Amino acid sequence: MNPLMSIDFYKADHRRQYPEGTEYVYSNFTPRSSRLANMLEGYDDRIVFFGLQVYIKRVLMGQWQTAFFDQPKEEVLKKYQRRMDSALGEGAVTVEHIAALHDLGYLPIRIKALEEGSRVNMKVPVFTVINTLPQFFWLSNYLETSISAEVWKPCTTATIAYEYKRLLTDFANQTGAPLDFIPIQAHDFSSRGMSGFEDAAISGMGHLTSFIGTDTVAAIDFAEEYYDAEGVVGVSVPATEHSVMCMGTKESEIETFKRLINDLYPTGIVSIVSDTWDFWKVITQYTVFLKQDILARQANALGFSKVVFRPDSGDPVKVICGDPDAIIGTPQYKGAVECLWDIFGGTETAKGYKLLSDRVGLIYGDSITLERAQEILQRLKAKGFASTNIVFGIGSYTYQYLTRDTFGFAMKATWGQVDGEGREIFKDPITDSGEKKSAAGLLRVEQTADGFVLFDRQTPEQENQGALKTVFENGELVKPISFDTIRQKLEI
Repeated sequence: MNPLMSIDFYKADHRRQYPEGTEYVYSNFTPRSSRLANMLEGYDDRIVFFGLQVYIKRVLMGQWQTAFFDQPKEEVLKKYQRRMDSALGEGAVTVEHIAALHDLGYLPIRIKALEEGSRVNMKVPVFTVINTLPQFFWLSNYLETSISAEVWKPCTTATIAYEYKRLLTDFANQTGAPLDFIPIQAHDFSSRGMSGFEDAAISGMGHLTSFIGTDTVAAIDFAEEYYDAEGVVGVSVPATEHSVMCMGTKESEIETFKRLINDLYPTGIVSIVSDTWDFWKVITQYTVFLKQDILARQANALGFSKVVFRPDSGDPVKVICGDPDAIIGTPQYKGAVECLWDIFGGTETAKGYKLLSDRVGLIYGDSITLERAQEILQRLKAKGFASTNIVFGIGSYTYQYLTRDTFGFAMKATWGQVDGEGREIFKDPITDSGEKKSAAGLLRVEQTADGFVLFDRQTPEQENQGALKTVFENGELVKPISFDTIRQKLEI
């Protein structure tokens, strides 16, 4: 994609709208509010800053080079002129500034950012953008649409993943469940519900900042490509879908289970979708018939030997924990975890909560949210079961029901220079609640015991201090960060 076109049309002629003599435009990217975010009680009103480096490498250093600087100037200008003329009117936008940028051969932009993986307070900028050459003052905010569209999503998904990890860690501590299970307790199921595979990969990386369980293969590729991720980046397991079970026929469903468990995957983990027809029959009858086969499974090289049953419909709270309105003593009344306990038993944690046999497990991935996950864990605890008896599939119901407004991300200019004179600029709409009020002037961010704090109206010397560090300048990534470092910063 030609990155010249990664704009809203109104950006195209802002160059002429700025005052004559404009030399620099200084902007920042900031989460302004969590008012629309459906977070749980105890949320500390901070976002996880993540996703700038993939934008820098993929767009600023990738697309701009291959689709703009490496292309013949005449062709680039012709296509740009045609697009502007056809939409805005002939000659409405001229192209001499585009030609000058092509002649320069690099993006004269400096980005100063907090370290990715930081948990940042609301209304505190995560990065700033300014042009490095006066004649390209128009470029800073020309990039706003592209920056905003590409960076809000990984920040948002990484923040939500962290809240899942916080929730799971809390209940593991309450019930004495093993903490080393948490990295695989939330599994990314979202890719098919995302807006294309670049969205899936970038959002999926946000999930991987807190977990390793994923079915989004491209997220692992992106983490390795753009963050030099090493070692165990993401893991998954063999798993069936409904077409597999249906093809085996309803009459021979138990034979399909037996073939999967004994012949295809006699070691390690196999996840079997179990509600194609009668989930309760599977969980209470097939399990009894296959009990000895399941208990006899051998561990693989990673030490796993588990059959995971996957319900994929109904109310997840009732399916997993039981329906108090069902007939007492029925599988529906008990719920899937208790049914498996009745058949396979298990152990108890140090805090006295039941932990299913390591040969069986459950994963539920249909319309899981933070609120539903919390309710399931609360219900399991009330029934005397440890939190790690269930794995959650986190799908597009969580990672796609989001917008830029979930955390109010916006890129706004707060300072500029005209004919050598600096100008503090800000917005404060009288019709707004205060959420859209911007900072003013040059900005400095400091890290304190209470998190990150913003100081505005700074001198150039003060702006050079603090936690915002140059990460990109004049076409080059100057301060890379690794995926491992980001994960370490987000450990609980």
